[in-house]
Amino acid sequence: MFAELFTPEQLTILTQIILIDLVLAGDNAIIIGMVASKFPLDQRRKIIIFGIGGAVVLRIILTLLTAYLLQITGLRLFGGLLLLYIVYKLYVDVIKGSENHNDIKVDNSSFFKAIWTILLADFTMSLDNVLGVAGAAGDHYGLLVFGLVLSIALMAFAATLISDWIKKYKWIAWAGLIAILIVAIELIYTDIKILFL
Repeated sequence: MFAELFTPEQLTILTQIILIDLVLAGDNAIIIGMVASKFPLDQRRKIIIFGIGGAVVLRIILTLLTAYLLQITGLRLFGGLLLLYIVYKLYVDVIKGSENHNDIKVDNSSFFKAIWTILLADFTMSLDNVLGVAGAAGDHYGLLVFGLVLSIALMAFAATLISDWIKKYKWIAWAGLIAILIVAIELIYTDIKILFL
C-alpha cells in the first residue's frame, strides 16, 4: 500500500524524517518537564500546556523560515555544516552517554520566567530538529509538514518513552545520527556543486 502512495525517493525521505524526529524530538519535552518539576503541583500543568503551546508555535515558524532559507544557495552549505556539528554533539551526548540536562538553571520565582526558560531552550533545540527535517524533505512540502506534525506529536506525547528507547536501544540513536549525517552531506554537496563545480 505504501509503495503505491510514495515513490522510492519519498519513502527514503520519510524514513530519514522519522529517524531524525525520533532522535531529536525528545529533548524538548524533557526540558519542559524539568522546568515544570521545579514548581508547585497546581502550576505544573499550566507550565506544561503553555510550554508545549509555545514550542509548537515556535517550531511552525522555524520550519517555514528554514524551508525558505534552504532554497538559497550558500545557506545550504551553512545548514549542512551546522548539522555536522549537531551530529558530533549528539554522538557525544547520546551515544557516549555524557548527556546532562541537570545543568539547566531554572528560576522558579515566576511563572513567566519558567515559560521564557522553556521557549529559549526550545528555540535552541528546535533548530536542530527543524534543520534536519527541512534538509531531508527538500522541496517535498507534504513530507515537510508530516515531519513537523510528527515532531510536535512526539514532543507532546512520547518524549519520555522515546528517551527510554534511545537509552535502551542504541541502534535507534545510531540510525538517527546516520540519517542526519546523510542530510548534512547532501546539503553541503548541493551548494559546493553549484558554487564551485
